[in-house]
Amino acid sequence: MGMSDSGKAEWLTTRVDNLANWARKNSLWPMPFGTACCGIELMSVLASRHDLARFGAEAIRFSPRQSDLLLVAGRISIKMMPVLTRIYEQMPEPKWIISMGACASTGGVFNTYSVIQGIDQFLPVDVYLPGCPPRPEAIIDGLIKIQQIISEDSLSHYKVDESSEAVAP
Repeated sequence: MGMSDSGKAEWLTTRVDNLANWARKNSLWPMPFGTACCGIELMSVLASRHDLARFGAEAIRFSPRQSDLLLVAGRISIKMMPVLTRIYEQMPEPKWIISMGACASTGGVFNTYSVIQGIDQFLPVDVYLPGCPPRPEAIIDGLIKIQQIISEDSLSHYKVDESSEAVAP
């Protein structure tokens, strides 16, 4: 940013990609999908000790249409997977997924027919958090990794849906 002798800013230059990515990474709206003990650890990250608000992700949304980060915490059964898939499909682009804990990432100790052995079989996971359950520090580290992914993103990766026509008022 250019500064004059009077100390006032005269001009500001940046790329639109950098500005959009800066806004996205500092204003994440996560949607929790907590089904087990990992959900309790996710709740503790929002408390004052770890304070997820420092990273711009304190606006927890329980509506997929208002969220851009899906936090899958805990074991997912076969009957829950269609619900989770529908939630993911209802989220607007761009969207990211964090898989929390051993159960969401690999099925954990529940090697049964009714538990999904990793949500990455159905959804594109961006960050995996190890642990049973993962510590709040690991959740914050996962959020920082998502922010790094967002800062390297480009607006040219997203296409406009040409099937929808703009209607003049």
